Amino acid sequence: MNAERVIRIDDAADPRIAGFTNIRERDLRRSEGRFIAEGTVVLSVLGAAHQRKADISAEAVLVLENRLEGIANILAAFPDDVAVYVADKSVMNAIAGFDIHRGVLALGRRKQERPVTDLLESLPKHALVVAAAGIANHDNIGSIFRNAAAFGADAVLLDETCCDPLYRKALRVSVGAVLKVPYARHGTASEMITALLAGGFTLWGLSPSGRTDIRNIPPAQRMALLTGTEGEGLPGHILDSLETARIAQAPGLDSLNAATATGIALHAISSAMGRV
Repeated sequence: MNAERVIRIDDAADPRIAGFTNIRERDLRRSEGRFIAEGTVVLSVLGAAHQRKADISAEAVLVLENRLEGIANILAAFPDDVAVYVADKSVMNAIAGFDIHRGVLALGRRKQERPVTDLLESLPKHALVVAAAGIANHDNIGSIFRNAAAFGADAVLLDETCCDPLYRKALRVSVGAVLKVPYARHGTASEMITALLAGGFTLWGLSPSGRTDIRNIPPAQRMALLTGTEGEGLPGHILDSLETARIAQAPGLDSLNAATATGIALHAISSAMGRV
């Protein structure tokens, strides 16, 4: 890594690192597609996205001074115009607004999202999509993306009531999968379903009361799984309009965690499609 790229920061008020200040507040009011990536694993995925010339890019990296040498190979994946700032622990904590444990932060930007229809049209003839409606928990969103990457899903669709997958915690829980798996987040659940059906997808809604065991679903060229929020699940009118699938489980518990259920269902469908 070019040593000239490394810029030392001794003052938390330095305007050059303004994008990293008060991270928790910025998470809640993200603008212009900017997001914070935290930790070496997510930083590595962000660097790979840069090299692929994806719609994700980095603007700057902020590193605890004693971590710099250990991540030099990761930083080398970023172009020279991505500044690398270093600071001691007290300054870095003052910048972020809380105690930074991992010592590695990056300021990223995502370009404007493609419409759902454009994303679906870009997928291959044989495709697997995960769709979610009403998922407001950042851990679940991050885990759903991690599952999607693990089982070879081509895209994730989120309705407008789902939380932002680029929220720092969701991105961290996904171990960077949010930066790997193409996704779109807007519109209603009904609009998402309409787009999937118009795109030739065989769509299955996940529900504890589903009519078909997930292990018995026949594969199709284009398949999509739709999951709802924990507790209420998918609305009744949506379940009535779709083929529905259930995951067999021991009696005594009404449902699984939304992310866990999605992972199990993805494994079953991906296996049926010969992807894993």
